[in-house]
Amino acid sequence: MNSPHTSRAALKAPEFHQVSWDERLAAHVARLAADWFLEDLAHECDWTSISLVAPDAHSELAVVARKPGVIAGLKAAAVVAETADPGLAFRPRVEDGAVVAAGQTVATLAGPTRSALVAERTVLNLLGRMSGVATATRKLVDAVAGTRCRVYDTRKTVPGWRLLDKYAVRMGGGWNHRLGLYDAILIKDNHLAAAAAEGVSPAEAVRTSRRFVAQTFPPARAGALVVEVEIDAFEQLGPVLDADPDIVLLDNMGVDELARCVALRNERAPSVVLEASGGIRVETVAALAATDVDRVSTGWPTHDAPWLDVALDWK
Repeated sequence: MNSPHTSRAALKAPEFHQVSWDERLAAHVARLAADWFLEDLAHECDWTSISLVAPDAHSELAVVARKPGVIAGLKAAAVVAETADPGLAFRPRVEDGAVVAAGQTVATLAGPTRSALVAERTVLNLLGRMSGVATATRKLVDAVAGTRCRVYDTRKTVPGWRLLDKYAVRMGGGWNHRLGLYDAILIKDNHLAAAAAEGVSPAEAVRTSRRFVAQTFPPARAGALVVEVEIDAFEQLGPVLDADPDIVLLDNMGVDELARCVALRNERAPSVVLEASGGIRVETVAALAATDVDRVSTGWPTHDAPWLDVALDWK
C-alpha cells in the first residue's frame, strides 16, 4: 500500500459532525423507545408474562453475544430498559466499541421479571442491529489500516435511526459523513443533472454553491459548511479542482482511474479531499485505499450488514 504523502498540504475540508453519546442522544433514544414499546404492547400488556409470572418475581439475566463482533448500543439499551421500567437495572460489562467473543456476557439485566420480559426483544433488536453495523464497519477499518484512508458512512440509514446508525459506525472505528441535507452542500448526480438542463457544469455548480454559502450564512457557519461535488469521470476533475471545492466525491471509479485522480489532485490542488464511493465492500476497499484517496464512503454497514446475534440468558 502507498504511504501517506508527507509533503502534501494540510487538508482544508472542515470535518462533519461526529456522533457521540450525550444527553441529546439519550433523550432521542428515550423518545424512540416509547414508540417501540407501544408497537409491542399497543396500550395493553404482555399477557403471556402476566398469565405465567408472579407479579413480585425478580430475576437477573445475562446479555450474551452468541457470535464474535464489536458491541454497540449498550448505553442506548440502558435507556430502553429504564423506559420499560425504572426498576430495571441494565449494567454493561464492557464498553461500546469493545471487541467481544462468542459466548461473552456483555451486560446484565436485573429487576422485575415481567418487565425484563417486556424489554427483552426491544433491547436485543437494538443491540443486534447496532453491533452488526459496528462489526461491519470495523472490518472495513481494519482492511484500510496502514493507509491515509478513513471509512465514512452515508445517509443510507433506517428512517428514525440515523443517529443510532451513525453512533454505531463510530463505535466500529468509522467516521460520520453529513447527518442530513442541512449540514453540508453535497452536489450529487441528480443535482448536476438538473443543473445541466440550465447549462451549468459541475465546476460552475461548485462556484455557485460557494457564492450562495458566502451570501447566505454568517462567516462562522459559512466556514464550517462543507462544499462537496460528485463526479464520475477523470476528465471532470481538473475543472472541478479549479472551482475550489472542499471535497470531490469520485463515484464508481476503478483503481486505475482513482490513482489518476489522486495524482492530478496532488499536482493541482493538494488540499482538496478525495472521497471514493460506490460498491465499497470489505473485498474491494483495501485496493481503493491503496490509491491514496483520503476517504471512502459506503452505506454497506448501515443497509446491508448482518445483525450480531445477541441473546438474553437466565443466570
